[in-house]
Order: sequence, then structure tokens, then C-alpha cells
Amino acid sequence: MLNFEQTDLEYMQKDTLEAVKLGVDLLTKAYRLMFTAKTMADTYEENKAVCSKYVHSTSRGHEAIQLAAAFQLKSYDYASLYYRDEAVLLGIGMQPYELMLQLMAKADDPFSGGRTYYGHPSLRRKGFPTIPHQSSATGMQAIPATGMAHGIAYLEGQGLLQNDEKPVVLCSLGDGSVTEGEVAEAFQMAVLKGLPIVYLIQDNDWGISATGREMRAMDAYEYAAGFKGMERLRVNGADFVESFEGMRVAFEYARQVRRPILVHAKVPLLGHHTSGVRREWYRGNNLSEHAINDPIPKLRQALLDAEVSPEEIDLLEQLAQKAVAHDYQRALDAPGPEPATFDQHEFAPTPITEEKGQRSPAGAAKTIMVDAALHAVDDILRTYPEALFYGQDVGGELGGVFREAALLAKKYGDARVFNTPIQEAYIVGSTAGMSAVGAKAIVEIQFADYIWPGINQLVEELSKSCYLSNGKFPIQSLIRVPIGAYGGGGPYHSGSIESTLLNIRGIKVVFPSNAADMKGLMKAAFLDPNPVVMLEHKGIYWSKVPGTEDAKTVEPDEEYILPLGKANIVQQADQEQIRMGNSLTVITYGMGVYWAKTAAAQFTGSVEIVDLRTLNPLDYETVKSSVERHGKALVLTEEPLMNSFAESLAGRLSKDCFQQLDAPVYTLGAANLPAIPLNVELEKMMLPNADKVAGAIEELLNY
Repeated sequence: MLNFEQTDLEYMQKDTLEAVKLGVDLLTKAYRLMFTAKTMADTYEENKAVCSKYVHSTSRGHEAIQLAAAFQLKSYDYASLYYRDEAVLLGIGMQPYELMLQLMAKADDPFSGGRTYYGHPSLRRKGFPTIPHQSSATGMQAIPATGMAHGIAYLEGQGLLQNDEKPVVLCSLGDGSVTEGEVAEAFQMAVLKGLPIVYLIQDNDWGISATGREMRAMDAYEYAAGFKGMERLRVNGADFVESFEGMRVAFEYARQVRRPILVHAKVPLLGHHTSGVRREWYRGNNLSEHAINDPIPKLRQALLDAEVSPEEIDLLEQLAQKAVAHDYQRALDAPGPEPATFDQHEFAPTPITEEKGQRSPAGAAKTIMVDAALHAVDDILRTYPEALFYGQDVGGELGGVFREAALLAKKYGDARVFNTPIQEAYIVGSTAGMSAVGAKAIVEIQFADYIWPGINQLVEELSKSCYLSNGKFPIQSLIRVPIGAYGGGGPYHSGSIESTLLNIRGIKVVFPSNAADMKGLMKAAFLDPNPVVMLEHKGIYWSKVPGTEDAKTVEPDEEYILPLGKANIVQQADQEQIRMGNSLTVITYGMGVYWAKTAAAQFTGSVEIVDLRTLNPLDYETVKSSVERHGKALVLTEEPLMNSFAESLAGRLSKDCFQQLDAPVYTLGAANLPAIPLNVELEKMMLPNADKVAGAIEELLNY
């Protein structure tokens, strides 16, 4: 029986399940697909030497609720699926052959071209709901899925949807994953913003080998009661008729009321957790207990009750078995991916390849970096109605703790510029969902030291999407991060994190050092179809620190844009000093540019300074050419030096420029300590400064 406890779905007049009458055509379709899913699981088991080469999981036991959900999805909806959801895929019209291509990692796998696991879809196909790439979906997908609903709500509110359709997002989760903290962040934002999303929780009472009672104090239905505004219902997920009605009600609620609803479906687990963790290793008598609730006999009985003959049902089974056998052989014979394609789709191509606009327009006043950033975002919001900006304290009256979003909320409204809870994972991960539906998010992490809760989303969802979807789902995401030490900020407001970010493949990392670069790079980062992290050094935001006056520049015009991946030689050495062998290059970025400039004043004509501006993609050709020109190089960073990006770059240059080097490639960075101390004198001891840089330059010139 459906349970509508604590819900207020007054517009629906469904008092009892007995009122539900599903047509025979729907029941027979469901049975055929349900038996197809079972036959696929059986086939994989019978051929496990082939099918378990790569780990897979099947929907066995979950078929009823999954098909019930699939039958509600429309072509303009969005879905974020759980790795066991193969019956959902069958229900929306995918063929066994297509799924088997992924099972065997074949070239024509429609989701990833052989790059990711079975049951990890990424589908952008006319006539089908959109299914963006996601990770292995043990809770992490809740944030991008909620971000999709958030993006839909935003676009609707701005009148930017192209028709009168009312898209809904389906987010499918295993009950064990609801214990993830990121799920709580997603639920919080769904109710806070009133988003059109259906959370389907499939509860089979197992994690891998841990049972529900070991992992949780309550089930998902009980847990969701703590999120005020989350409608809830329970269904027997092994009963297709009940499941269909429950999902119909849930989708109708989300589609019409435009608020979140959670469906808790109790289901048996009849297959393995995955092919790598086999049921016989740990299930014991539990497997036979779960078999009592097998959804297939239940639906067979429903067909008999609807006066479908046993012979007709047998024919459905035979058709399913024949189709699966045929598709299995086709998939087995299909070609694998061409090995030479292994490195395609790390990034989607960017349209910004040339510097445009006026960098120093006549008569323009100088501006500080923080204002250049503000003006760039203002230009973006004015030009692109699909753009929005959010993060902690960036909305309302404050406009950011550095006033980097001052007055933008008043100018563009609270729907476009708004505060979020203290939820770095949501701030980062929601941008993946925004991108999937066509909204373009600029977000801010308040300090670099606070980004760590968002790293999971950055790594698992944003960075891998383009590559693992075979280029179908690049994620446009601009993440602003104030960074660096600035006069007693202490251990939680002063850190440098670029080396950690640069170890995440599939994201771009930008680090401007002056106002003109800030404005031009911000525009390029927004228009880049890939995830971009913009690191903004607080110490040069206002040019108040002695020696950073050059960070204040003439402000470029509104059309100015500066491509990512282009270094800038901000200071050149004299040709005579180069000829005499009395020169070197300093490779640096951010605050390092100003330490280098101040230090270089003591060595007139001998120091070239290369400002990287973008750390990934790195303009390595400019860097390498500079090192070869001088034969001596110092790589300068604010980060602790050991195992840093600076050391990595120095090592690469040492190898590639070995024949031209007249000295080892030097490096200079902060002391190798776990945090920056609060006391300013201790901070000075830890960090580089102009005097330390001058000492390194002198030693290197005299080498």
C-alpha cells in the first residue's frame, strides 16, 4: 500500500491503491523488459569468464521500481542514475546490445566509448531524457542532480526555457548512500530553493557486505523528515503496480508543484553486489529470504489477474531471451576502441584562442584587481542571461568578504546572485548540474583553505565528465578562489593550494597577477566549456602591499578577453647582459611576480620575469624558450616547496633544457610546514619575500 504519511498532495485524489488500473499493454511491456533485465543478468553469470573481465552490477531485484521510474521520464527530463539502474535504461528505450557494448568496453559503447563501467550512462540523444555523466554514484551524484534541478528552476524563473514544458530531475540513490554528507547538502538546497526533483531511494538493506542496521540509524524515508519541505512516500519497490503509481504521483508532484519529493522503495537484492563481490561469499540464507520478493513472479501474477494467458506470458519471456542472446553475440563480436584515441576529450575545445578587445583603452583609469574581477562578472551577468553567481556571502548587502561582488545582488536580483549555506561540496558540484541544463554558474569558495570539502566533487564529477562521456558532457564551471597569505591571515585564510589542484586532471587552473589579466582571464574562463578554477591572490587585490603597485593597471574595455594558456614576459633582460652570460629567468605567478620585480631592481638588466598567468594549460613553450635563452632559471612559488608544482616544473626544465643550462634550475618557495602561522613575524619567516628572492638570484648569477 502506498504511504502518503506527512504529505499534502491535496491535488491528487488517490486514496487507495485499488483505484489504480494499469493497462495490459503497460503491464506486458514492463514484464518483457523485466524479464530482459533478468535474462541479461543470467547471461552475464553464465558467461562470467567474459562478462566479469570488467566489473559490473545488474538491476536484479530492483527491476520493478526502476521500470516504474523510467516510464515517467519524458524526453525533456533529466536523470542522474545509480550504478544498478540498468532497468531504467531499458525502460527509456535503450537496447540490451547498447548496454552490453559498455559491459565489454567496446568502441561503440554509446555512453563512454569503452571508458567507464557498466551502468554508468551519459546520454544526450534526441527523444530520450538527458543523462549527464556522473561518478560511481554512491551519494556523490545527489549534488550534481540537485544542481540540474537548481539550474532548471533558475532558467524557468528567468523565462529562458524554450517552451512550456516542465522538466523534472530524477535522482536515483541506494539507501546506503544517503548516509553521505553530500546527500544532506543536496537535500538542504532542494528544500531551501524549492527544486523540481524526485529522489528515488532503492533500499535493498545492503551496502557491499554491510547490512542496513550496521550502517544507519534510520532509513531514508525517516531521515528525509528532517528536511522541512521534502515530501515523502513509501512504496513496495518489488511490486510494479504499486511502484508505478508511486512514481506517477512523485513525478506529477515535482512537475506541477515544482518542489522536491523523496520516494523510498524497499527492494530485494537478488544479484551480486557487483561481479567482483559475489553473493555467495557473504549472503547465506539472506538470499533465499530476498527471493520471496522477486518482482518477476509478482508481475506475472498481475498479468494473469488481467487475463493475459500463460502462453502469452511465456512468449514474452521467449522473445526477451532471444533478443538478449542475439544482442550478446553482436556485442561480443563488436570491435574495441582504437587505442590511439585513448587521450581524446580531456577537454572540450575552447572558442577563446585569441586576445581581443583593448587592454589599455585611451583615457581609461587604473583599477585594482578586486574591482577588475567585479567588473568582469558584472559584464558577464549583463551579457549572458543564463549566467548566475553564488557562494558564501556573495549575495545580499555584503557582496563577498572582499567586496568582490559588491552590489551585484541588488543589480541582478537574488535569483542570479545569492548566498549559499556553508556547503563547499554543493557550491562546486552543483555547477556540473547547472552546466548540463544550460545554466552557466560562476561560484566562489570563500578562502582557498575552505575548498577541501568540495574536492570530492571537483575530482569525481567535474574533472572526469568530458573524458568519460567521450566528449558529450564537458562541464562549464568557473570557480573563484581567493588564495594566499596577506598580513596575518593565519592558518585557515592564507594557504596556497595550486599543486593539489594541478594534480587533478581535466580542470584548468588560472592565476592572474594584475587587474588587466584578471578581467581578460575571467571572461575567457567563463566562456571556456571546461571547469576552470580562478585563483585570486588576496595580497594583490588592492595593491596595498609595498611592491605590488603594478597589480593596479589601466582597466581593459568590456570586449577585452585573454586566452588561457598564454604566459607573459613582464620584464625582459638586456641583450648585452644575456650576451655576457649574466642573466637568468624567473618563472613565477601571482605574488611571486612582485617579489621578483622588487628583487630584480638590484640586478639591472639581468633578470627576465615570466608570469605564467595560467598554470594549466601551461605555456611551456614560452617558459622553455626563456630558460634556453638565459641558461639559468629560478622557479618561484608561494607554496611550500617540497613536492610542489614549482619543483615539478623545475625538474621538467632540467631534463628538457639540460644542454643549454649553465646552472641547476633553482626553486624557491615557502617553508615545508603544514600551515601558515598567525603571527606576522612567524609568517614572514615561513614565506618567500623580495630579499629571499634577491639572495637566490645573486647565488644563481654567480654560479
